[in-house]
Amino acid sequence: MRTLILAPFDPLQLDRLRAAVPVEYESWLDTRRLTDPEELAARIHRSRISILVVEAEFVFEETFDDAPGLQFVGICRGSTDHIDVEAATRHRIVVVNTPARNARAVAEHALGLMFALARKIPQAHSHVASGQWENPVEPYISMRGIEMQGRAAGIVGLGAIGSELARMCAALGMDVIAHDPFAASPPPGIHMTSLKTLASNSDFISVHLPAAADTDGMIDAGMISRMKRSAFLINCSDPSVIDQAALVRALDSGGIGGAAFDVFDTHPIAPDNPLMGLDNVVFTPHIGGATAETIRRHSEMMTDDILRFTRGQRPVNIVNPEVWKRYG
Repeated sequence: MRTLILAPFDPLQLDRLRAAVPVEYESWLDTRRLTDPEELAARIHRSRISILVVEAEFVFEETFDDAPGLQFVGICRGSTDHIDVEAATRHRIVVVNTPARNARAVAEHALGLMFALARKIPQAHSHVASGQWENPVEPYISMRGIEMQGRAAGIVGLGAIGSELARMCAALGMDVIAHDPFAASPPPGIHMTSLKTLASNSDFISVHLPAAADTDGMIDAGMISRMKRSAFLINCSDPSVIDQAALVRALDSGGIGGAAFDVFDTHPIAPDNPLMGLDNVVFTPHIGGATAETIRRHSEMMTDDILRFTRGQRPVNIVNPEVWKRYG
């Protein structure tokens, strides 16, 4: 089974795979480009690829139509929205993902953004680096922050990332409250509550929800109006979850203390995005999951499932299990 890997991959896991199957490896981190669907289909057909592994490439039905030998598509991420899973299923192609591969990374990033807001770290860096630090007293006044211990952290969404962040916040001595109607077993010491109560009582609100019809605009004007004037909002999940217009009004008027974002409507962020003109916002360029450990984690998860597949065993993280009856 010839294998094509276009995702960044750990060398140790590549060696494991190469001991079992022929592997072509070409990470988009090295090429700095994504393979377009037509080119991808041609390459799969030309190289007689049976197993395809991607992280950022789009794989449409046309790719499956033009690649009759393809049997397995691995996605090195939890989300499957850039793969036509229904089309893969119709073509009897097994689809496997790597859920929670970046949970620790994103949770740590969200916590870092909380610290950045609490201690005004980006402003302090800019103050020093730009040569504005002339008065030794002034920063003690303008950049005086708050400590995390004893503050209330509100976690919206207790999936893998939200649960990880909740445990970190509790370890810092924060009071952790959470809202997630689907959470079967929240981490110990986490108090579940309604969204309204969470909004009113949190000093920090961190959002960890998937993009879906029932989460679209969940953090709306009503919820934002219930937040403390000193509260901070962090979003490392999806921009659709927050009513941006309502949030901009609150940030501009002092309705809340500040916000931090790692996700935006466009990547990169549009220059005319109204958030760009605010001085109480922290931005990062969608790097929440960008760690070496994330790559090692998804590489091991994917390698394990590819080797299971080549041995005729059911992959653990199969997305379309109905296809497995062809192989099982």
